[in-house]
Amino acid sequence: MTASMTGFAARTLNLEHVSIAIDLRSVNQRYLELHFRLADEFRALEPQLRELLQKRLARGKVECRIGLAPLHASSQNNGLNPGILERLAGWQAEVRARLPDAPPLTVSDVLRWPGTIPAASVSPDALGETALAGMRAALDELTDSRVREGAKLRQHILDRLAAAEAQVDALKPLLPALAAAQQERLAQRLSDALGEAGHERLAQEVALVAQKLDIDEELARLGTHFAEVRRVLEQPGAVGKRLDFLMQELHREANTLGSKSAAVETSRTSLELKVLIEQMREQVQNIE
Repeated sequence: MTASMTGFAARTLNLEHVSIAIDLRSVNQRYLELHFRLADEFRALEPQLRELLQKRLARGKVECRIGLAPLHASSQNNGLNPGILERLAGWQAEVRARLPDAPPLTVSDVLRWPGTIPAASVSPDALGETALAGMRAALDELTDSRVREGAKLRQHILDRLAAAEAQVDALKPLLPALAAAQQERLAQRLSDALGEAGHERLAQEVALVAQKLDIDEELARLGTHFAEVRRVLEQPGAVGKRLDFLMQELHREANTLGSKSAAVETSRTSLELKVLIEQMREQVQNIE
């Protein structure tokens, strides 16, 4: 299933008198790039968290945040740390002495301050196990969101791909008449330049130019690349790099088609193809 590199997931888990908040955010990136912002209690988990993400994600810039906060409803039952309270009061008095307009600390500010509510009753093992379980759930959510976004990108690409195929299909029936008209114009110009004595050279020049202007090979390669794009979009796993390569190949063939153009119809098709290919390429940049 095609997946986007863009996604978001969040989980909140309560454990005794503390709350663990997990946020996962991912955006486009050529490779997998992981960033962690962890509360002190969870820093030792980073290797395990990194391994979890690497097993599930192939590309994208991913930011993982895990925070720890007290549950206010149970704060009175668990007591407050008097040492922290005295220290905060002293800091506040010193700050306001120097900055009289500074706002005072709120109750919420105090309760969120690390160490205000003792967490000694929650063992590090329990915190770690709960955080890892939350991470697995958040990772499931992130993966699902990336797949949903990937389905939209896939449809966007298929729509433009169908339009590109229609451009090529519309051009093919015109090719014999366009080629004949071009050869006739070229033969007339050469005949005027060479006269009656140049019939043999005339035939050689017309054949050579006709060969250079033949676009059957380019159209065949475009058709092959179109089919390959469809095939890759049906594959599981990370397909973004393969699709990006195919967009480069499609653009090369469309450019060659334009450079060989000897008629308005061919030039117009080349231009339309390049527009559609660029629209597909922009969306491919978002695919894992």
